Amino acid sequence: MRAYVVNKWVHPSELKLVDNAPEPKAAGDEIIVDVYSSALNFFDILQSQGKYQVKPPFPFTLGAEFAGKVAKDSPIPKGCPYKPGDRVFGQAQGCFADQVAVKWQAANRLPDNMTYDQGAGLFITWPTSYEALVGRAELKPGESILVHAAAGGVGIVAVQLAKALGATVIAAAGSQSKLDICKTYGGADYTVNYTEKDWQKEVLRITGGKGVNVVYDPVGRIAESLKCIAFKGRALVVGFAAGQIEKLPLNMVLLKNISVMGIFWGLYTSKEPSRIPIVWEELLGLFASGRIKPIIYDKVFSLDEVTVGLDALERRQTWGKVIVRVKDEEQRIVAKL
Repeated sequence: MRAYVVNKWVHPSELKLVDNAPEPKAAGDEIIVDVYSSALNFFDILQSQGKYQVKPPFPFTLGAEFAGKVAKDSPIPKGCPYKPGDRVFGQAQGCFADQVAVKWQAANRLPDNMTYDQGAGLFITWPTSYEALVGRAELKPGESILVHAAAGGVGIVAVQLAKALGATVIAAAGSQSKLDICKTYGGADYTVNYTEKDWQKEVLRITGGKGVNVVYDPVGRIAESLKCIAFKGRALVVGFAAGQIEKLPLNMVLLKNISVMGIFWGLYTSKEPSRIPIVWEELLGLFASGRIKPIIYDKVFSLDEVTVGLDALERRQTWGKVIVRVKDEEQRIVAKL
């Protein structure tokens, strides 16, 4: 089987695609899925180096998100609603490979009007952003939100969801081309370039001096965003893609009555599993309505180009969700979103 196997902590640029990896074996409540498409995530870059909170024992296969078919010879555990041949998407360790073993509870049925490429990037970014905005920040219609790295995988999702929830969206990114993507694909109302000096003044101008009600930050820009957050604003800590964990001036938190809150969707499986189906029901309803849709980077990588794709992701050269196409068959489905 083809796979990217990690035998020691290395930068992903040092990984090689092997063609003799052992096929995964299902255990307990697992099923085997033939992977048709996988998604690249920034944490893949960290995980291969041992810098991510999830550290599987060696050897392990890289990759965490997939879309594919339940394998024809897959065991079907008791209670599993899927059968061989069903199209599914989900999360599991080892998705940069031809097959992956998946807990059936970590898989969802792929909507008929979605391709495998579109489905591969749904499982992590969409519920993360939805729960951040709805469950944590409780974003309301008419409120304003500043989304950092708004052209990226989670950012463009947050822009779309915030618009669907009735908010005024200010998208922030580091180049004009990415700002254009935020408007064209995400539907952002306004854009700001956070590489420009005093960019916060533009946010204040847009909001009539009040500042934004919510800041959504997957990068590490909460501290500088406190200059343009509103009284009783909510700051969402989504990640640290810039590479450093921030230290916040808590006097600003006190003086503006700000709430700083985190979102780690992966913890819901053990801490609040009852919330997961609720979030997915809401999301799949929004997809069906056409109010939101997956945004995919215009270069789809092949399995032997995973390291090229991760390099582009690390260099901030991509936008939307970056996809790896493992199998070309049946990618012809025309999405109606």
